[in-house]
Amino acid sequence: MSQIITIFIAATLIINIFLAIALIFLERRDATSTWAWLLVLFFLPVAGFFLYLLLGRPLRRKHLFRWEGRSRIGIEKLIHYQMEAIEDNSFEFLMKDTTSYNAMIYLHLRNNHAVLTQDNDVRIFNDGFDKFESLLHDLDSAKDHIHIQYYIFRLDEIGKRIYNTLLRKAKQGVKVRILYDDMGSRWLRKRHFKELIAYGGEVEAFFPSILPLINPRLNYRNHRKIVIVDGRIGYIGGFNVGNEYLGLNKRFGYWRDTHLRLEGSSLHPLQTRFILDWNQASANHDIEYSERYFPAIPRKGTVGMQIVSSGPDAEWEQIKDGYLKMINLATKYIYIQTPYFIPDISFLDALRIACLSGIDVRIMIPNKPDHLFVYWATYSNVGSLLKAGAKVYIYENGFLHAKTIVVDDEVSTVGTANIDVRSFKLNFEVNAFIYDKETSRRLAELFEQDMQLSTELTWESYQERSSMIRLKESVSRLLSPIL
Repeated sequence: MSQIITIFIAATLIINIFLAIALIFLERRDATSTWAWLLVLFFLPVAGFFLYLLLGRPLRRKHLFRWEGRSRIGIEKLIHYQMEAIEDNSFEFLMKDTTSYNAMIYLHLRNNHAVLTQDNDVRIFNDGFDKFESLLHDLDSAKDHIHIQYYIFRLDEIGKRIYNTLLRKAKQGVKVRILYDDMGSRWLRKRHFKELIAYGGEVEAFFPSILPLINPRLNYRNHRKIVIVDGRIGYIGGFNVGNEYLGLNKRFGYWRDTHLRLEGSSLHPLQTRFILDWNQASANHDIEYSERYFPAIPRKGTVGMQIVSSGPDAEWEQIKDGYLKMINLATKYIYIQTPYFIPDISFLDALRIACLSGIDVRIMIPNKPDHLFVYWATYSNVGSLLKAGAKVYIYENGFLHAKTIVVDDEVSTVGTANIDVRSFKLNFEVNAFIYDKETSRRLAELFEQDMQLSTELTWESYQERSSMIRLKESVSRLLSPIL
């Protein structure tokens, strides 16, 4: 028996050595992520091996998202035209203030093929009841198609209301497609939609598991939340589908999030994003190009916007790069709301430099964790910025889940990407980057209202935290690159 144990230990050590070699020399990860995985392999030699198989393997990027219809709607030509026009200063900005952000617009064009649209109407939701009532009304008005994509879709009270509306529309001949993430919606199965499917609805899971809870792509989740109705009305933001997003979960209480309802030409890139994700997940129900999905849209408003996606399929971290560009362009203030604050060193340095430059940097995080290690890593990171002059607010009125940044009353972003390594590198995310004073000011006002429901964390009070909290922070900070 002792000989078997010895052989097992020796085999485990050999496997760990080969994994360490692969991490260091073959996969070419960044140094912080490499060290974090080496610590896991060292302290958990058996469990760490299986954790690495589930969570640590890099994603194969080749041909992950393909859709020939992109050329049919002229995206490549429009990107080329907008980049050239910005380069030679001939681009026609409909709102004069947008010109000061032409470098940021160019960044998203070049880095993410995110076209600029300037005719959008935007409605902001920060309450789940308001968001879902509006969504249900728009779903009920659908005439041609409904495309729904959520990380979490629960068939509880609100989920069943949405499902029943979708079923009714499918019976009326509206084409309904639902895309959910297999791990975010881990208890959801296609059989739960059998009646909808019987009436022509289609349902797909993103990166489905081979066996229940066994998924080799467990670490790469589709965190996007997109709804498109008839190619004319869209939703994007932080709310998933579930009773907790209505504040009905006692653990979290009131759910504070931010979501947008869009009308205008931004629906074309949003629709494109959905189709790319759908066709990746679909086995034999690919969406082909059709004008029904890209109708001519009359001018709805004056809001400038780019729909920016990021994910592990990309070489660069597009949404994070947009966040950094916003921070670097700030001259007055930076307001950040995020449930998780576990950025890399480049993001921390950018905020620290902004603080030391006299810019009013304010960060708001929740007062309660939904993931303990993540919470203490967040607490540690915001604490490190207090000394540089940042103001940190702990939201006390429930759970803060909003992913919002506002800069100088002029530019803002709302979407699905948290400020953490997972959103920057591992998850598939989508954000709206908004170039509009009125919208940005409204988002800033919501932040300032939330300050009245928050407790300020000062440098002095942070220094008085207990030894146990300091220990939790230290452990969580070490693991933060892989949280």
